[in-house]
Amino acid sequence: MIFIDQMSREVEILNTPKRIVSLVPSQTELLIALGLKDSIVGITKFCVHPSNLRKEKTVVGGTKKINYDVLEKLNPDIILCNKEENSKEIVEYLEKEYPVHVSDIFSVSDALEMTLQYGEMFKKQTLAKTLVSEIKMEEESFRNFIKDKPKKQVAYFIWKNPWMAAGKNTFIDYLLKENGFTNVFDHMSRYPEVSDNDIASLPKLDLILLSSEPFPFAQKHIDDAQKTYPSAKVILVDGEYFSWYGSRLRDAFSYFKTLH
Repeated sequence: MIFIDQMSREVEILNTPKRIVSLVPSQTELLIALGLKDSIVGITKFCVHPSNLRKEKTVVGGTKKINYDVLEKLNPDIILCNKEENSKEIVEYLEKEYPVHVSDIFSVSDALEMTLQYGEMFKKQTLAKTLVSEIKMEEESFRNFIKDKPKKQVAYFIWKNPWMAAGKNTFIDYLLKENGFTNVFDHMSRYPEVSDNDIASLPKLDLILLSSEPFPFAQKHIDDAQKTYPSAKVILVDGEYFSWYGSRLRDAFSYFKTLH
C-alpha cells in the first residue's frame, strides 16, 4: 500500500509494519498510546516517555546522529522521522534501504492528521480516532476557556548563551497563539538568536516563558531574564506541552489553563 507522508513523499508498505524504529520522541510516545509498544524495536536516547522504554528497546542514537550499524541489525519494517527533528541527510540515507515516513508539524491539525495516518499504517484506526476525538474536545474546551482572557505579549525561549527564541513557522508559535498570546518574535523565522539588548528594547512584554527543554533552564536563568526585563513575569514552563505533538496534546490544554 502507498501512503503519502507530510512531506508529500510516497511511502510503500507491503504489510502492516511489525518492527518500528522511531527517531522522534513525541512520535514514540504516540506509538505507545496507540498500543504499539511491542512493535517498537528502536528509539532515540531522547525517547524518555515512558521512562523505562530506553531499558527495553534498542537506542540507535539521537535525533541528529544515528548509529546506522545498530539500526541495520534491527531490520526495521518502517522508520518514523520528522522534518525538524531529523536531517534531510538521515532521511535520504535511510530511505535507500527502508520505508521512511516523515512528519511535518506546524499545527494541531497536522498532528491529528499524522495520528490518523499512523492508525491506518499500523492498523490501529479505532485507537487513533479515539485519541484524535479526545484532543479535539480538549482543544475546544480550552478555546472556550481562553476566549475572554486578555491578550499578552510573550517571549518563549528554548536556549541560553545565546538566547534562542521560538519564532514563526514553529509548532511552539502555533500553541502560543492557541493560548491567546502574541509572540513578540513572530516576525522572525524558526528559532532566532536574540541578545539581552534585543529583549530589553522590546516595547512591551508581559511574559517571558523559559522552556524546560532542550535547555535546562533553572532559577538562575529566571533571575537573569527578570533583570533583563524587570516588568515582565518570568515563568519556567513544561516544554513538552509546547513542542511534543503526539498523544501529549491530550493533556496539553489542561496544562495551558494553569498558565492563565
